[in-house]
Amino acid sequence: MADFRKKKLMYVFNVFFDVNKSGTIERKDFELAIETICRSRGWGESDPKYAETHSTLIKVWETLRQRADTDQDLQVNQDEWIKMWDDYKKSPDTPLEWQKLYMNFMFDHIDSSGDGTIDLAEFTTVFTGYGLSTEECEKAFDKFTKNKTVEINREAFGKLWNEFFSSEDPQAPGNFIFGKCSFE
Repeated sequence: MADFRKKKLMYVFNVFFDVNKSGTIERKDFELAIETICRSRGWGESDPKYAETHSTLIKVWETLRQRADTDQDLQVNQDEWIKMWDDYKKSPDTPLEWQKLYMNFMFDHIDSSGDGTIDLAEFTTVFTGYGLSTEECEKAFDKFTKNKTVEINREAFGKLWNEFFSSEDPQAPGNFIFGKCSFE
């Protein structure tokens, strides 16, 4: 696997999955993500959106663990993560169940208005919440929307998503859908 692709994959591992920064992905990371996401949206435990978020992300965890946790220790370590994505590149047009669930979850998470498209304000709001600067988010958005000439609906997002996880081309537009412009 090219170093560039490995850096992208580890960025996603470290920022979006290893929430407690333990060096592995485990159920606790998903529980923390659920709390953070729901709190940021103002959804309490009695809100149906809280229940939906919880259900979806725990299902992502369970199906991710079943696929990637090869030593069955209830954690996905960095080597298992990289191996899973290396396998994915062999047939990127047939994503695993957890990958589809997570992709759709992220699309809906970013598309906070629910209008079926992702705009710059929505994108920036979500990814500054993950520690990126507004300027970096704006640059990334311009790159994957080709200077705002491509509308990002679910289908376009799916193509960019696939490109992020499979491409080794540093200039591929999909490389920027997680808000980061450089993986050095």
